[in-house]
Amino acid sequence: GSGLNLLINNAGIAKINSLDMETLESMTEIYTTNTIGPLLLSQVRLSPKLVLAPGSPGSALSCSKAAIVNISSSAGSIQELYMWGPTHVVSYRCSKAALNMLSRCQSLGYREHGILCVALHPGWVQTDMGSAAGYQPPLTVDESVRGMLKVLSSLSEKDTGTFLDWEGKVVPW
Repeated sequence: GSGLNLLINNAGIAKINSLDMETLESMTEIYTTNTIGPLLLSQVRLSPKLVLAPGSPGSALSCSKAAIVNISSSAGSIQELYMWGPTHVVSYRCSKAALNMLSRCQSLGYREHGILCVALHPGWVQTDMGSAAGYQPPLTVDESVRGMLKVLSSLSEKDTGTFLDWEGKVVPW
């Protein structure tokens, strides 16, 4: 009855395709998981519970009150285009850029309800997906999680609508 304080949308799939090999089916599958899934989960199931959590409207935003954290990727940064050469992953990049915009829209739409919303890049992490192209990512899962937890604990009103990395640094849109 007291609501939900923190929703972390950690949807993420990718297909290693070159620009010329992307298909409607691939784009649709990746967008459905990486962008549409977090949207629907946030709006249909959990935002009513998140609205209950912050207590009095107008009080400062934070993860300890109510927050939506969308796990994004620096691959979704239009400015950076991280690792373009070896792996295009166009559908993944586009879906994460769209997730970043969704995070910004959520920050505006849910602000009046006291819900903080951010996009968070976990770093290039040693997971099945992170290692899929045959490279060795620099971050362990433990390092990434420790960093993200530290960032989450420090988020405040000034951070809503931003795109941050696991160290709390702003990622360019």
